[in-house]
Amino acid sequence: MSTAASSESPALEILPGGVGGPFDFRSLFGNDRPVELEIGVGKGRFLLAQAAARPEVNFLGIEWSLKYLRVAKERAQRQGLTNVRLFRADARHVLATLLPDRSVVRVHVYCPDPWPKKRHRKRRLFTPATVTHIERALVPGGYLDLSTDVRDYFDEIRGLVPKASGLNETEDPLFPIESPGGRTSYEAKYLLAGRPIHRASFVRPSEPPRQPQGISRMMSPDSIRTR
Repeated sequence: MSTAASSESPALEILPGGVGGPFDFRSLFGNDRPVELEIGVGKGRFLLAQAAARPEVNFLGIEWSLKYLRVAKERAQRQGLTNVRLFRADARHVLATLLPDRSVVRVHVYCPDPWPKKRHRKRRLFTPATVTHIERALVPGGYLDLSTDVRDYFDEIRGLVPKASGLNETEDPLFPIESPGGRTSYEAKYLLAGRPIHRASFVRPSEPPRQPQGISRMMSPDSIRTR
């Protein structure tokens, strides 16, 4: 991947046309630290707070609204954050073509657009295809953390994820379901208005250790013989 840089150091925003293939996170961030992805960063409340609290982690934020992305960028610059990169892009494109296999430790999706009208529901982020790409991009043991204020969308997602992938519903120890307050500006606004926020976490199972070649997993009684 090649990224077009501006005069900033580091360049917090991945510029339009600056991605020529799958992300090379080592090149993008300048180190090999673990990467977390937030889809729909808005003005950056969650992403920037996490980046400040956990400088040992790199954070990639995807946002379609240029207005909101620029606000998040300005806030990151004011805070002097160097472990953040922001990219204006369609999240479905990023998931399908730009995330390498097993490249991120967490994917955060908070209050995605529910597209409530029936004729628009095909635009919803969570589809069998996007769930499959999220699973592919997560490292074994990596988490998908999500929320929505729309109950039927929440139920749809909870049913879809295990059907379309090998992700298992669980509790992310870093982001408990019942943690108080809003993680993002939307969550905070909805909670203040008295609207419930529905949260869920899923994990990509860790892979079992490989068996040494030539040694079977179990020995049958017939294979145990004495001389």
